Amino acid sequence: MQNQTEPPPETNSDKDDQAMEFDLSSTTALDLTSFQLHDLDSVELPSSLTELDLTANRLSKLDPRIANLINLRKLSFRQNLIDDAAIESISSWDSLSGLEELVLRDNKLTKVPDVSLFKKLLVFDVSFNEITSLHGMSKVSSTLKELYVSKNEVTKMEEIDHLHELQILELGSNRLRVMENLQNFTKLEELWLGRNRIKAINLCGLKYIKKISLQSNRLTSMIGLEECVALEELYLSHNGILKMEGLSTLVNLRVLDVSSNKLTSVNGIQNLTRLEDLWLNDNQIESLESVAEAVSGSREKLTTVYLENNPCAKSPNYQATLRQIFPNIEQIDSSIFA
Repeated sequence: MQNQTEPPPETNSDKDDQAMEFDLSSTTALDLTSFQLHDLDSVELPSSLTELDLTANRLSKLDPRIANLINLRKLSFRQNLIDDAAIESISSWDSLSGLEELVLRDNKLTKVPDVSLFKKLLVFDVSFNEITSLHGMSKVSSTLKELYVSKNEVTKMEEIDHLHELQILELGSNRLRVMENLQNFTKLEELWLGRNRIKAINLCGLKYIKKISLQSNRLTSMIGLEECVALEELYLSHNGILKMEGLSTLVNLRVLDVSSNKLTSVNGIQNLTRLEDLWLNDNQIESLESVAEAVSGSREKLTTVYLENNPCAKSPNYQATLRQIFPNIEQIDSSIFA
């Protein structure tokens, strides 16, 4: 017997073609992620929207109605099919002057779009495109705090030195050879430059930076980090670094990854008393005793140590010896201890 509180069954054969009706007039956030939309013709866009997420659709053009969403603060076109011609109209969307976050990640852009109208922009993401130059970035508002341009084909760090408020800069997986034009980023906390072609570290005196990634570059030396006294996480794996040096002043360091280099010994980190994670695997380190001496200042603090694929890791009772050296160790290589 049918429950009387339930609606009668649908009898219209065209029910799949009928859009469900909702009152969106007061909606502030609309998430249409993975709806496989080719356009927004069937979507209501209420003027109350402050956030619109169109991630993972099939959009190849911009719906002009978005330009009238005067309350919009966050807009994401991530993972669509938008090209340079399609994004061009955004440069005239002056009603969106309050926009704070614009995500164009994973589309078909070959150049930085003109977003000069957005004077309050805080987050700008054009990663995973085919952008070859940062030309046009000079028009981006100086209010910007986070800039993401990873996985493109950028060859030079340019037209970004006016971004004095920047806290996060992501330029990983490009074609950069030189670190430059960073001197004005006095508020920068995170710098991600992994998977480029950088041969030397030049941080232009960034004293307040907390995270740096330069993994998978062409470094042979660590020199250049000495003034980064606030640094907490440093990632230098997969380079050609021959010697640990210039680290003694980094007393706030918690994570140090120098795996997959050409190190034969561990030096210059006795002062790093806050070190918790140390990655030394895939080097040419011979002696466990030298490792123990090098980390004497952080023995009590270290919880994770990777040393596999070094000559010293072939020593008898290797893990037992390390557990004696580090009384609070929780992980050695792939082994986790309760």
